[in-house]
Amino acid sequence: MEAQRLFFVATAAADGPINLSPKGMDSLRVLDPNRVLWLNLTGSGNETAAHLSRDSRMTLMFCAFREPPMILRLYGQARAVHADHADWASLLAHFPDLPGARQVIDMRVELAQTSCGFGVPLYEHIEDRNTLTNWAIKKGGQGIRDYWRDKNQFSLNGLPTGIPLDSETE
Repeated sequence: MEAQRLFFVATAAADGPINLSPKGMDSLRVLDPNRVLWLNLTGSGNETAAHLSRDSRMTLMFCAFREPPMILRLYGQARAVHADHADWASLLAHFPDLPGARQVIDMRVELAQTSCGFGVPLYEHIEDRNTLTNWAIKKGGQGIRDYWRDKNQFSLNGLPTGIPLDSETE
């Protein structure tokens, strides 16, 4: 799983839209067969954190874009750990220093399910985009916190994300 260049995360609160987002970069860690961490970087929305504050259900999906075909889904309960949480430093230590780190999503896997993946097309990874990293570096710590204040405090349907606006970030 850690070798995957692309995976998808899905969450939902009891009401409102279901969120499904593609993720990449070096942002996934498998701690043991039943625990996965994912580093959530600053982005245009913050739906996952808002949803998890209301309903801890989360699904991760991985697709084999080369042979042999396969789809892997992890179903479980997750929490968004912010920079003001006691577990932040120990969880963040599992990842490289990526600018704009916003939350570590800590998932307890309850069910892993595979399916054939025969309908998934073959794709070749060219390279990771540097756009998000470069954007976060250019923003700097205060710029990121300003962005969180302006764009990342609430979900699409007004749920609070819990993001601490006074935490340090680079």
